[in-house]
Amino acid sequence: MAAAQKARWAKIKGKADSKPAEKGKRRLSAAGRAAIIAATKARWARVKGTTATPNVAKKKDRRSSPAVRAKLAAAARARWAKVRAAGETRL
Repeated sequence: MAAAQKARWAKIKGKADSKPAEKGKRRLSAAGRAAIIAATKARWARVKGTTATPNVAKKKDRRSSPAVRAKLAAAARARWAKVRAAGETRL
C-alpha cells in the first residue's frame, strides 16, 4: 500500500501512530532548466515576431586526466594486493 493510503486507512480504523511518508524535494537539473528557458525565449520570440538567439553552452568534458586514472588504478591494485595477501578472493 502507498504511504498516503496507509494513513487514510489508519485514520478510518483509529490508529493515529502511522504518518504518511514525506516526499523529498524535487530538483531540476541545470540542463533541464536551460532547456525550459530556451523554449520560453523561443516562444516569446515567435510571439514578438523576432528570432531568439540560442545561447547553448558546450557540455563540460568530465573525463579524468591520465594522471588521475593512473593514480586510481594504482590505488585499486594496492587494495587488491592487500585482499589477496589476506587470502581472500573478494573485497
